[in-house]
Amino acid sequence: MPLQANSHMEVLSFTLGDEEYGTDLQKVQEIRGYDAVTQIANMPDHFKGVINLRGVIVPIVDMRIQLNLGTPTYDQFTVVIILNFGARIIGMVVDSVSDVITLTPDQIKPAPAMGTNISCDYLIGLGTVNERMLILVDIARLMSQVDIGLLEEVAA
Repeated sequence: MPLQANSHMEVLSFTLGDEEYGTDLQKVQEIRGYDAVTQIANMPDHFKGVINLRGVIVPIVDMRIQLNLGTPTYDQFTVVIILNFGARIIGMVVDSVSDVITLTPDQIKPAPAMGTNISCDYLIGLGTVNERMLILVDIARLMSQVDIGLLEEVAA
């Protein structure tokens, strides 16, 4: 998702553990406090369950578990970012949401090469705002095809 020379990217920044991440604001439908979910048996650990969002069944994925960032804790700051991918709506549990940031092309650096054993297809790059660094992620890419298939089965 390289930017044009005179364009900008608006991202919603959120935290997972000690790191700050950013994702495309255009994919964000809403932000909700973390609430109880209906659990479904035999799902991978990162699928917390589903919620009924105004008549739409939305699968909820805990990003800290998905990215192997340690054991999540759920408190008053934990939120669910509801993402809209056209035909799919997914809820993403994060530790907290910071703010909306507008990045210019010169503030986005390419993701570093990690070698062939580590898949980082989901990294768009690293955004820099003053002394802050945001790990920019493409959430749609982060969900593997297997996970998307599971999500579609759960939401059906």
